[in-house]
Amino acid sequence: MRNLILKRLLLLLPIIWGVATIVFVITHLIPGDPVDLILGETARPSHREELRKAMGLDKPVHQQYTNYMKQLLQGDLGKSIHRKEKVSSLIIKKAKASFELAFSSIIVAIFIALPLGIASARSPGSWLDIISSIIAVIGGSVPVFWLGPILIICFSIGTGWFPVSGREGIESIILPALTLGASLSAVLMRMIRSSFLEILPQDFLATAKAKGLSERRVIFIHAFRNACLPIITILSLQLGALLTGTIITETVFAWPGVGRLIIQSISARDYQLVQGCVIFIATVYIITNLLADILYGLLDPRIRIDQNV
Repeated sequence: MRNLILKRLLLLLPIIWGVATIVFVITHLIPGDPVDLILGETARPSHREELRKAMGLDKPVHQQYTNYMKQLLQGDLGKSIHRKEKVSSLIIKKAKASFELAFSSIIVAIFIALPLGIASARSPGSWLDIISSIIAVIGGSVPVFWLGPILIICFSIGTGWFPVSGREGIESIILPALTLGASLSAVLMRMIRSSFLEILPQDFLATAKAKGLSERRVIFIHAFRNACLPIITILSLQLGALLTGTIITETVFAWPGVGRLIIQSISARDYQLVQGCVIFIATVYIITNLLADILYGLLDPRIRIDQNV
């Protein structure tokens, strides 16, 4: 297990370098000049050149890239061109809101998918299985940018039950979490159903029942532990996807997270901030998958043996 963690941490460096390089190239290919956005097109040429020099935009692109990589190696994500603050400080301020939304969405997805997935696996072909399959198809097909406004119209504007936008109190997170959790629950429900369909006919569950264990204990302890490995894979992958999926949801609900920060930084041509946000999301994605691998070993000793070998 220790070797696995060290290998993954070493792989983190070239992956971050690749992500930083790709984002650097893409952001510099975006049409528009950040100097024009800050000073306006009517600014004097001398003022424009002075600001361009202060931001380091007067240097060739390859030199800008070299300087940025040197900063990155020192753990410095640079300074926001538009906000005049350190990129790391801005991301830390917004990351809490994004993590709140991501984990709330996972809780919503588990709350929907776990009972429906297990019930479908226990009664394949029944009316409950058919209804669950229909819900999964609908949940996986409805786009976030459509579901979000519909929920706002129905439960915010129409009834006034929840705030339209912002991050004030527990009520404000319900609609964004439901928007993201609906699509995740569709994928998770199908995975839970297929995993339990494979595990339930196994002999060790019949032995557990023969020893007098209750049906609930057999399902939620013995069966669930053996069926949860692919479920953990989906959740670990989806957590990274949720951080990128929050870009649309945070924009729709004006949620002050990293996703909305990326949209604002792209509009402002804030190169340093865009690069920092993308590197942050990529790092979280990799660390999440590393934690999933560690959890595999804790749940299944056979995986620990293979990894040590």
